[in-house]
Amino acid sequence: MQKMYDAWEITLKPEKHYFCMKQERKIIHIDMDAFYASVEQRDRPELRGKPVIVGGDPRKRGVVAACSYEARRFGIHSAMPGKTAFRRCPHAVFLRPRFEVYRAVSAQIREIFYQYSDLVEPLSLDEAFLDVTVNKKACPSATRIAQAIREKIRRKTGLTASAGVSFNKFLAKTASDINKPDGITVIRPEDADACMDRLPIRKFFGVGKATEKKMCRLGIYRGADLKKYPKADLIRFFGKAGNYFHDIAHGLDERPVNPERIRKSLGKESTLAEDTDDISLMLEILDELAEKITALAQQHHLRGYTLTLKVKYADFQTVTRSITCASPFSEKEKMMSYAKNLLKCTGAGKKKVRLLGLGISNFPGESGIAEKFVQLPLPFA
Repeated sequence: MQKMYDAWEITLKPEKHYFCMKQERKIIHIDMDAFYASVEQRDRPELRGKPVIVGGDPRKRGVVAACSYEARRFGIHSAMPGKTAFRRCPHAVFLRPRFEVYRAVSAQIREIFYQYSDLVEPLSLDEAFLDVTVNKKACPSATRIAQAIREKIRRKTGLTASAGVSFNKFLAKTASDINKPDGITVIRPEDADACMDRLPIRKFFGVGKATEKKMCRLGIYRGADLKKYPKADLIRFFGKAGNYFHDIAHGLDERPVNPERIRKSLGKESTLAEDTDDISLMLEILDELAEKITALAQQHHLRGYTLTLKVKYADFQTVTRSITCASPFSEKEKMMSYAKNLLKCTGAGKKKVRLLGLGISNFPGESGIAEKFVQLPLPFA
């Protein structure tokens, strides 16, 4: 049996002259393949094999929320302006999202997860971490569990999922992206260093296009290059993210799979394919983010009294603007009415923007906050 699937790892403690047993974690990351688009192709068989784009109307500055693998062959990806996607693939089928359907399918998938472990940490409607170190099936192989989950998802939903298996969350998530779609990848402890060393920097979770360009200017093209930089230098170049980049380059990630994580906020971000000063496009992106947040809020039965807008400019400067209201943000229309005004309080338009984020927080029951809400006046007309 391979080392990764042994129940215990034995480590010698010379100073104590005894052996201690350290349990090695077995983490699975499940990621549905082109989830929204795949659901649409499943429900409309005539769309199978065709480029499908889920998002806003490209004639009204829509934004791509998701797309099928057939569409990706034309260079189309999420957060791309719909008009750009249309130019690249004019024969694509553009569809508005059906979040109520996606939520229902996500619930079916989650039921399968809980057949194997209660340690399930959903990241979104279409992906989750599972800790199967100790599992309900008493199965010693995380790989076999991941394969069984993928097969059950296919039978129950008609959809495919990719899986990554490793001993920490970062490596499991990295692995799930290697053999997409409909694949499975295992990164064992003894293979982790070599895997990280040869992994292209763009494949590191958290490294977007702009960060990739900055790293390339520093001579960082793969994990091995990143590993050469001291932590202090990475923090100097990338701020707090430098600490994260240092740890993951060395395969370090002690975060547990946390099913009971207390959610302090609920938000979504979108890194633009190209920096833009087009306010209309920004509003369309925020509209898509607000729709996703609404779906997640309904799924988790959350209502937040504070709305926060995040804007990262082309020069990597980040600003946030927020507003707290007497009534909660639970619907897209209300979020957008305030998000438009919050955007006016930033330099967006005058300065080019590379990332937009929107989130709600200040949930009822947080330290008695629900009894202390006040209507704050907007600092603009």
